[in-house]
Amino acid sequence: MRMVLLGSALLLLVGAAMSAPGDLEDAYQKLRDAQAKNDPALVKKLAAETCALARKAIETPAPQDESEKETWNGMVENARRIELYTEYALYATAIQGTPATTVELLSALEEQNPKSQYLDAAYARYFLALNQTGAAAKIVPVAQRAVAHHPDNEDVLLVLADSALNANQSDRAANYASRLVDVLNKHGKPEGYSAADWERKRTAALGRAHWICGVVYSSQNKYTPADRELRAALPLIEGNEAMLSTAYFHLGVVNYQIGRLTNNKALVLEAAKFSDKAASMKGPYAQQAWKNAHIMRTEAVKMH
Repeated sequence: MRMVLLGSALLLLVGAAMSAPGDLEDAYQKLRDAQAKNDPALVKKLAAETCALARKAIETPAPQDESEKETWNGMVENARRIELYTEYALYATAIQGTPATTVELLSALEEQNPKSQYLDAAYARYFLALNQTGAAAKIVPVAQRAVAHHPDNEDVLLVLADSALNANQSDRAANYASRLVDVLNKHGKPEGYSAADWERKRTAALGRAHWICGVVYSSQNKYTPADRELRAALPLIEGNEAMLSTAYFHLGVVNYQIGRLTNNKALVLEAAKFSDKAASMKGPYAQQAWKNAHIMRTEAVKMH
């Protein structure tokens, strides 16, 4: 996800280009005024009206006369800039508003242009606002629509990975989580985040993604990739006992299986230590982990 802000440069370009037809120019100016006043209802109304006028101008057929084409090109380019501004006006007003305003305006932006770069920048706020307004059930459907247009959005991928895991859709969960790891490893800090805030968000999302992959692979008896993903998750989920207890339990299981298959006594003993850690934590795996640790040590004694 990239935070994209519309600054004075775009506004200057709009002014510098050939003036839009009267209705579009008037609508554009009214929208700018509404956005400056932070009037959500008026911004929503005028953004829709201005966008419709801009698109009508963009779709105007090119003139046959070559001498008129430069003027037409200027008009179309100006209309495109105004159309982009309507998206920015919805976004900028949404993120400054109440949760209900945020949901209303970002929903309008989603309907107007689901591919919008400003929508891509707003999904974290959108999901939070849906939750705050009692509409958490809409988060997954929004994410499912979004992923087709914003396949590298970390907030969207995280929602879909968690949703698939909770629905026992293991392959889908691992796919989304793996994509999330790739996205987080290649993306730099988005504009609008402090270095500290981005690092906290990145660490939490990356830890969750590795953890999901590891748990899924373990349940599918894919021991080596499960071990790799869970070990990668450990330093990133430190302090989250629920996730740690699950990670340690599965690390015990997969290392025990790898150790048995490779006749590696040290790995079986390490598996027992992982199981001890899971047994020491509250959660559904504690009792089974304690039993596993005993079995693993017994097995290790028989190994050469």
